[in-house]
Amino acid sequence: MGNITNFPNGFTGGVTVRGLALLNTYSDELVWVASNGTASGDGTFGRPYSTLEVAINAVTAAKGAVIVIKAGHAESISSATALNFDKAGIEIIGLGKGTSRPTFTLNTASTATIPVSAANISIENCRFIGNFLSIASCFTLTVAPNFSVVNCDFDDTSAILGFLSIITTTVSVDADNLRFSGNTVRSIATTTPGPALVIAGTMRGLTVQGNYVVHTVATNNIAALIEHGALVMTSLLVTHNIVHSVNTDTATGALLVKTTATTGNGIIAHNRVKALDVAAAIIVTVAAVGYGTFDNLYTGETTMLSGFVLPAIATD
Repeated sequence: MGNITNFPNGFTGGVTVRGLALLNTYSDELVWVASNGTASGDGTFGRPYSTLEVAINAVTAAKGAVIVIKAGHAESISSATALNFDKAGIEIIGLGKGTSRPTFTLNTASTATIPVSAANISIENCRFIGNFLSIASCFTLTVAPNFSVVNCDFDDTSAILGFLSIITTTVSVDADNLRFSGNTVRSIATTTPGPALVIAGTMRGLTVQGNYVVHTVATNNIAALIEHGALVMTSLLVTHNIVHSVNTDTATGALLVKTTATTGNGIIAHNRVKALDVAAAIIVTVAAVGYGTFDNLYTGETTMLSGFVLPAIATD
């Protein structure tokens, strides 16, 4: 009898069709989460777990576990302990498009957050809603190298309810190789929205690519994308991000990357920034002398004029 498939040896590296992984090709743990699931389920498609926390607790660390969240799933995160990313090596994938994607609403307290305290965790294609006054951060990283957030949306609920930042790291911990790619951040709260990423420890390999960040409330001299203070960053890569801000003053700050560090290395390239500072706009603070900047465009115009290269093109 001949082969019943064109791929008799399977898909050892996995396969996607129209962007959707064919998950039955994974050889390690695969569990499901859905709003109609139960805490006593077994994680199969027919008997899914009821929450992401239950699923994380059920899988084995560092064994390539994949957690798939069905479309339409919704959870409320009301504290800093309700949902913990504390199992190394798990991949979390949300199914669905638009508002049917799995949705996590942070509420009840400004300290509500999702702590990340294990290595090699990723989450993809989910929505996160800030629904309390001045939620400090959606994710808080402790010892969490190689954490990835990909193709997720972050939205405020109203003019007073929302996120201050999306990811913050803590001091003196390993959060190297953080990746934030393909995400959309829409900040509408008036309670001083800050940078999407606040880095509070020395880091290697931060990658921020292809994100769209919109701030509709002015927070002058505060970056919309990244702030890392005086901390040294190495192998930084910030490319192809689009930032729309209504800041009118960047004299002591920046719109894209704000830092007072004078050493470090990395590339900041192909980003596009729109703001309202028409006097002396800054998208990367001058002190960031270790970075190579290429083809970053800025416009402060209210008319239909294309952006200009900023920082200015070198002559050396």
